[in-house]
Amino acid sequence: MSIAAYTVTDPVAEHGEGPVWAARWGGLRWVDMLAGDVLALDDAGAVRRRHVGPVAAALRPRKAGGYVVAAERELLLADTDDLDAPLRSLGQAWADPSVRMNDGGCDPDGRFYIGSMAYDAAPGRGSFYVTEPGGTLRVVLPEVTISNGFDFSPDGSLAYYADTETGRVDVFDYDPDKGLSGRRPFVSVEPGPGRPDGLTVDAEGGVWVALWQGWAVHRYDPAGRLDAVVTLPVRKVTAVTFGGDDLGRLFITTSALDVDRDEQPEAGAVFAADPGVRGRPVLPAAL
Repeated sequence: MSIAAYTVTDPVAEHGEGPVWAARWGGLRWVDMLAGDVLALDDAGAVRRRHVGPVAAALRPRKAGGYVVAAERELLLADTDDLDAPLRSLGQAWADPSVRMNDGGCDPDGRFYIGSMAYDAAPGRGSFYVTEPGGTLRVVLPEVTISNGFDFSPDGSLAYYADTETGRVDVFDYDPDKGLSGRRPFVSVEPGPGRPDGLTVDAEGGVWVALWQGWAVHRYDPAGRLDAVVTLPVRKVTAVTFGGDDLGRLFITTSALDVDRDEQPEAGAVFAADPGVRGRPVLPAAL
């Protein structure tokens, strides 16, 4: 099934990533990652921007109110939902300035996971971490290259994860006490259509995968069969999330890094599609 996409914003980001819908925020937020900015879309379609540091890699709402931002090498906490709320750092997670945070997400029990990657994308320089009580980070997966999309099945028993350079989305079993286990391939994306970047899981268990360099978003059913494609007019498709009042709208972020804007004038815009299936509320962080 082919699904059409349409623009929601102008090309406002150099490297748009990490879209998240939270009704209590008033809607959609995402990041302009390498500009270090968190962006918010208001009801009138205007985009607000808040600078948080050299990098803004990912964000999630907190269960207790406020939100968490993964910055370059630290987690930042806001205690209220206001975009401009004061931020406090949980401390530098590592010292190496050549490695930064990338995509992340939460498990059903509120643990926040965040991946890392080298600025030069050198193989095996990144890790995939989970936050321990108090906000310290523990390595879940060592030696990853570009840690990206992470989300859970509707019943919370499975976790989907993409290390972009593998060309795969993998699946784990999830247990509230034991965490992630049993990593195995879910789908492989042939090099032609691009590489898997951010992802989200809908209410029916379908996995929607943004394809970096692929001009598209793919949906795979729970058995791993490709059953829907959203085509876009830009090559570097970065991440996806469901939003809207009924969670029936798929929001898609894109990048303009090293893109000829004359050739792809909408690169860096947020797009949307109406796929006929609903998403699930975002899993919040217990930080």
